[in-house]
Amino acid sequence: MKDVLAPEKKEAALLAELKRYGALAVAYSGGVDSSYLADVAHEALGAQAVMIIADSPSIPRSELQEAVELAKTRGWNLRIIQTTEHTNEAYLKNQGDRCFYCKNELFGRMAEEISALGIKVLAYGAIEDDKGDIRPGTQAAANHRVVAPLQNAGLCKEEIRILSKKRGLPTASKASFACLGSRFPTGTRIDLDSMARVEKAETFLRDRNYGQYRVRHHGDLCRIEVEPKDFPRILAERSEITATLKALGYRFITLDLNGYSTGSSA
Repeated sequence: MKDVLAPEKKEAALLAELKRYGALAVAYSGGVDSSYLADVAHEALGAQAVMIIADSPSIPRSELQEAVELAKTRGWNLRIIQTTEHTNEAYLKNQGDRCFYCKNELFGRMAEEISALGIKVLAYGAIEDDKGDIRPGTQAAANHRVVAPLQNAGLCKEEIRILSKKRGLPTASKASFACLGSRFPTGTRIDLDSMARVEKAETFLRDRNYGQYRVRHHGDLCRIEVEPKDFPRILAERSEITATLKALGYRFITLDLNGYSTGSSA
């Protein structure tokens, strides 16, 4: 028989680990996992838990604003730092290791920030599900000795959503998100103008209340991914969608019949 208390037991183990640190910084993004980790860290350590979020062109303004508002609402100790991965030629080349350079910049800047605060431990929101994936960012975390408390507790995404809902976190049902650089196929150079175009296109879909979506950038072609259940709706709205995206500079607007998929731009 399945142990229905398993998520709560894992959360208790997570709380115990976080309390042992005495002081902790959390790499916070506003996503499902890091928001849950931030909330548990705040419960465990109060003001000694510092949430650090990065501001860069890789992050949509709407995502950053939501994350900051959530932190204020929950009373978290939040710091905003600037990262400059978008000035790194290795990142812009986008040769398959883009995520490493992004996370290496992120964790490096965060390490500098917490050192000035006298905090020795930085944690991030890697979860049990991530163990089976190839994630260049994991190597960056290892390079900077960033700990993964959610993984240590054996928590998976489904459990984190359940526990987040019990805590009243609005991120419990939030769709998956990745930085805007992930919208460019591997080998396609990233530039700030194109990244801004993608952000505007995705903001348009967001404002129309699509749940899970991506706008993949292929030069003058835009490939939209939504969940298959949203196909009828997006086709019914195709005139307005194509007009808006063409005004942003895309010549061709396509719908990916495979539907939304993580990592499909590779």
